Amino acid sequence: MKKTSVETSVGIFVLIGLLCVAYMAIKLGKMEWFGDDYYMLDARFDSVSGLKPGAQVDMAGVEIGQVAGIDLDNERQVAIVRMKIRKGIILTDDVIASVKTSGLIGDKYIKMTPGGSDRVLKSGDMIIETESALDIEELVSKYVFGDAGN
Repeated sequence: MKKTSVETSVGIFVLIGLLCVAYMAIKLGKMEWFGDDYYMLDARFDSVSGLKPGAQVDMAGVEIGQVAGIDLDNERQVAIVRMKIRKGIILTDDVIASVKTSGLIGDKYIKMTPGGSDRVLKSGDMIIETESALDIEELVSKYVFGDAGN
């Protein structure tokens, strides 16, 4: 009788441990299983060099969303970035999306600069005003080969 209760206690303890590990994996992996508190926006960039899905989207230094995916528009030969923006964050149609770098050799992220328009973007809308990533290699090569003034 005593052996069965010890085995049951150990089984319950292991089950609770597995549930805790699963919960932490979901939280640390930033997965959303319950409820969708985001809306989607797209933006066209000439270059998104170094930007990856999962990168953060910031406004005024506060994370407001994530990059959901990056595709190529074959017709226009530009990158289409799909972003998940938290519901409750109001962005207008003249918002500027810029690809920025955090730190000297840091990861790329998207910085949103608010506009002053009255028209609010809805899920699925396209951000028109964008600024592509600064290509450090191109700047260095221009400087090395004497083309920095052009």
